[in-house]
Amino acid sequence: MEPVTPRQTDILDLARRDGRVEVEKLAAGFDVTPQTIRKDLNDLCERGLLQRVHGGAVSPSSVSNWAYESRRNLAEEEKRRIGRVAASLIPENSSIMLNIGTTTEQVAVSLRHHEGLMAITNNINVANILREAPGVEVIIAGGLVRASDGGVVGEATVDFMRQFKVDYAVIGASAIDADGTIFDYDFREVRVSREIMKHARFTILVADKMKFERNAPVRIGHLSEINFFVTDEMPPDPIMKICRENDVRVEIAGENPGATT
Repeated sequence: MEPVTPRQTDILDLARRDGRVEVEKLAAGFDVTPQTIRKDLNDLCERGLLQRVHGGAVSPSSVSNWAYESRRNLAEEEKRRIGRVAASLIPENSSIMLNIGTTTEQVAVSLRHHEGLMAITNNINVANILREAPGVEVIIAGGLVRASDGGVVGEATVDFMRQFKVDYAVIGASAIDADGTIFDYDFREVRVSREIMKHARFTILVADKMKFERNAPVRIGHLSEINFFVTDEMPPDPIMKICRENDVRVEIAGENPGATT
């Protein structure tokens, strides 16, 4: 196999920095044709250095999770829309649990004007977003704090969540398989997410369309266990079939919000 070219090395650096690279932007940046970039991406994917997605490539999800700040910047506007729609499903004077994730943080942003809300979380970022909201009481779980993303995980966190029974769980995920399985990267984080789902009357899954293109190793659960699924684009047909068969309400937080299936 031929060595990686200087341009391919630069592409790898961009992918590691930003989490995702796009064909058209790379072609413009390197002043080459899109076909040349596609060949570069295909070569890098064959080596296992990148993973191909629609319109570009991402860092291999089977090796490591994306840097948290990079993930926060990915699909930023889509996550904001998802956050607004998910928050609209949560009535005032209710209790919620929110897990770790950049999309759940956007739900928290849209909950700041709720009244009579009790919010329990293992996400320091969510706690900071909500702590000054006058109508929200914030409870944060104890446990090991991860430096990478402010997530609180571990056995103490799981035990803490077992004390509660809330109205709504808001769950983010890293990948959704075509068979409806919901995945994340860290088994300690997944244990907390499972406990959150177990101790909620209704569960809201928040995930943008990129989650249909990615893989992650640890199973959180299945779409059949979810009550509401908020995403930014109509999911693939196999996912929609699973949702219909299991009475999962799908909310599309598109540019013209309000679509429901």
